[in-house]
Amino acid sequence: MKKHISNYADELFDNRELSWLKFEHRVLNEAKDKDIPILDRLKFVSITSSNLDEFFMVRVASLKDMEHANYKKKDIAGMTPSDQLEAIAADTHELVKEQYNIYGKTLIPILLKHHIRIIDRFEELSVEQGQYVDKYFMEQVYPVLTPMAVDASRPFPLVRNKTLNIAALLKPNNPESKLSQGKRDEYEFSTVQVPSVLPRLVWIPSEKPYKDTFILLEQIIEKNIDQLYLHHDVLKAYPYRIMRNADFNLDEDDASDLLKEIEKQLAKRQWGEVIRLEIERDVDDDLLKELARQLDIRKDDIYKVDGPIDLTFLMKLYGIEGYNKLREKKYEPQLNPRIAPGDNIFEEIKKGDIFLSHPFETFDPVVDFIKQASVDKDVLAIKQTLYRVSGNSPIIEALEKAAKNGKQVTVLVELKARFDEENNIIWAKRLEKAGCHVIYGLLGLKTHCKIALVVRREEGSITRYVHLGTGNYNDSTAKLYTDCGIFSCSESYGEDATAVFNMLSGYSEPKHWNKLAVAPIWLRSGFINMIEKETENARSGEKALIIAKMNSLCDKEIIERLYDASAAGVEIHLIVRGICCLIPGIPGVSDNIEVKSIVGTFLEHSRIFYFYNKGLEDIYMGSADWMPRNLDRRVEIIFPVEDDGIKSRIKHILDVCLKDNTKAYLMQNDGTYVHINRRNTPGIGAQDTFCREAMEAVKSSDKGKVSRHFVPILAIDNED
Repeated sequence: MKKHISNYADELFDNRELSWLKFEHRVLNEAKDKDIPILDRLKFVSITSSNLDEFFMVRVASLKDMEHANYKKKDIAGMTPSDQLEAIAADTHELVKEQYNIYGKTLIPILLKHHIRIIDRFEELSVEQGQYVDKYFMEQVYPVLTPMAVDASRPFPLVRNKTLNIAALLKPNNPESKLSQGKRDEYEFSTVQVPSVLPRLVWIPSEKPYKDTFILLEQIIEKNIDQLYLHHDVLKAYPYRIMRNADFNLDEDDASDLLKEIEKQLAKRQWGEVIRLEIERDVDDDLLKELARQLDIRKDDIYKVDGPIDLTFLMKLYGIEGYNKLREKKYEPQLNPRIAPGDNIFEEIKKGDIFLSHPFETFDPVVDFIKQASVDKDVLAIKQTLYRVSGNSPIIEALEKAAKNGKQVTVLVELKARFDEENNIIWAKRLEKAGCHVIYGLLGLKTHCKIALVVRREEGSITRYVHLGTGNYNDSTAKLYTDCGIFSCSESYGEDATAVFNMLSGYSEPKHWNKLAVAPIWLRSGFINMIEKETENARSGEKALIIAKMNSLCDKEIIERLYDASAAGVEIHLIVRGICCLIPGIPGVSDNIEVKSIVGTFLEHSRIFYFYNKGLEDIYMGSADWMPRNLDRRVEIIFPVEDDGIKSRIKHILDVCLKDNTKAYLMQNDGTYVHINRRNTPGIGAQDTFCREAMEAVKSSDKGKVSRHFVPILAIDNED
């Protein structure tokens, strides 16, 4: 592969962090959609709050570390860390303002019309409700609280990351109290943590016309805060929340025990640098100054909000009982077209490769693959990678059972999966205790690939069964994320799967691969070669087409190769859910590139790559986005799709995604996104279409067994 020399100006790229914030705006836009039921609209506000928390704890934190280190290197868009922090602050302040406008001015009035009331100011309580709240406070809340005063003998306490707290300004009112001596004319500062062990959203008796009324826990505490500070007048009290730097750099070369080192680093998250302070908009200036001084936080990092702090509580409201009409009807994943309940999964895989499409089809076959292997007398070994798993994982349980049944079980548990480190440590210890061989991956690399291998003795020989996917082995998120995968017992897949696990568990790096493209070895060069082929075909006057679906696109070299391909005449369609640093529609550079983003009920998560290749139509799926970390710093797998029937299904998925005109956004040549306006054309929603197709396939099946041949509702578009 010839060396690529960059010749594109900075302004032809978007900044990664600002691009991600644009995705947040698209998610928040769903909360404004009048066609979406009110409780689902609340859910989208909650999701943006949760996403923003992680963004600050990781991405903003990383930029602040760079700024402190006086790091001046510019990013893909020519911005220094300081430039990025300034732009991020401006954008996030606007985003938060929009969040609270939607919440307070649009969604709350709609809730009231449906007789649901949220009291976020205790002054709004009636006399009877006030009495109920006071009793609740004394019986349920007061025993749990610990007020922390701040003075010469008591330093400012550790305020834990993401916890909700109440800051109070006090003045002694009892000259006889020994605790107040010498302080009669002084103001005092105190803080109390709102206990996370208690429900934040508290039901209280309703008064007509409301059916259900809720109050937030911090308001119950604020109403009764004088009970915490006897002999003092509480002059001011305001809820607040801080965000700390939760990113840590692990020096694996010096970590003799990776598990213990990560456990130690996790504890440090609670006292990392404060990078964000949220507080009510009408906060007293003196109290805010004291709080900002104690937390050592600058003005740009203070977010005054017009409503309740931390809107993630809305996810609890989304799930309240008795209001099904105010929610989208819950979709139940359907049977897979090839596998009926009770089937011997290995016998079905032998008949041909099986395509899996989640959450439209159930994740059960993946769980059953491991479950059946754990008790099958002919199974000799199970090998699997685990990046994120559910809280009560049936796959973990099956792996434990397999080990106890004498199978050789090897599990790679990725300890460095951000914000799942603690869970993964627990799983790793549990699997080891059951007798599994647990490994933690390669030095300096995260293992992000999704692969499971079952080795089975059949009629005197060995058959290897493989599952490869785009998503995690998590039965919970499999109902929420769109992902694809395949089962195969192809010998070439089996050999490659064995090579992957030998590479992960030892030092064996194969000289060649049959089918799989693996990062960080050959994946980058593989993608570049495929893009260059299309470029050369276009230059030769032949049809050239690239369609790629992924979560993020921010690798500069890949983007430049796509710019080269576009300039040569390659038609390029990108379906990028989140970050996209490529800018389409620039004359002479990217005018043959279209970028779409789909934001719907499910989180778009599958990675699919299509290259026309002179009509051969090469299709790949896998775990990697087009990001430097996926191509260079992780163990990733991209696998080819060769079965004609599966190819047709994947082409159909891409075709419907490209036709989506209800949940899709189109990126403009200035980096902004516009919601596609379908005008007078029929509405096509990709996720809705795939749900309908999965249900229709089951309805047309015989006794629950679905035909192997999948007939899509929408025709596959084979035109140029």
